[in-house]
Amino acid sequence: MKDKGLVSVIMPAYNSEAYITESIQSVIQQTYPHWELLIINDASSDSTKEIAGKFSSEDKRIKLLKNEVNSGTHHARNKGIKVASGNFIAFLDADDLWKPEKLFKQLKVLSKPNVAACFSSYELMNEKGERLNKKVQALPVLHYDKLLKANYVGNLTGIYNVEILGKIYCPEISKRQDWALWLKVIEEGGPIEGIPESLAVYRVRKKSISTNKLALLKYNFRVYHSVLKYGFFQSSWRMLLFLNEQFFIKSRQVKAIPNEK
Repeated sequence: MKDKGLVSVIMPAYNSEAYITESIQSVIQQTYPHWELLIINDASSDSTKEIAGKFSSEDKRIKLLKNEVNSGTHHARNKGIKVASGNFIAFLDADDLWKPEKLFKQLKVLSKPNVAACFSSYELMNEKGERLNKKVQALPVLHYDKLLKANYVGNLTGIYNVEILGKIYCPEISKRQDWALWLKVIEEGGPIEGIPESLAVYRVRKKSISTNKLALLKYNFRVYHSVLKYGFFQSSWRMLLFLNEQFFIKSRQVKAIPNEK
């Protein structure tokens, strides 16, 4: 297989012993082999470190980093980005999955002129790993103004070209930092291309930010006010636009997947 460049995969992990094996294996099973997996153990109290360490001892492409104190996903991702040596940076949390041709198909898109980043559709599963027969459909092209209204990038599907953009880090906020990162990617590199095919599977967790509507609103306001530096009234106006986009427009991107007979 032709080498299109090294992909650095950033995987923050905190108390992920129930899921991390499957997540790591989904990277190992990629049809595109030129990657490094940077697992950042964020001071887990379970066996996450031991599981990740076993994989790193068996595959030199897998590297285990550690935080002595639990510092949050944003810090863990930034630690991985800092030491990444790849031409491209992609993200996968320790409870989500990639499909085998994820990297291969995305690098094909990134080989097009003036394409600095891309993302894809993805499917949903529950905490037990059971598919929910639902897919979040990626937009064909995502512009800054559209992303500003709501987060349309499933972080587990996003990948950007370091040679074009340089390294882009997460802002120092505890939640929704992935949304802010992709806003920066588009700001620096222009619109990003969406792949209609589902290339990953997202695990819906009961306590996740995406299932807690009040927390979602609070952290979205912080993106507008603290990260993008909008004033209070402009941030409030943006929140009204977000509510309309999130609950009446973006919701249409969730599609039912017909059961196979």
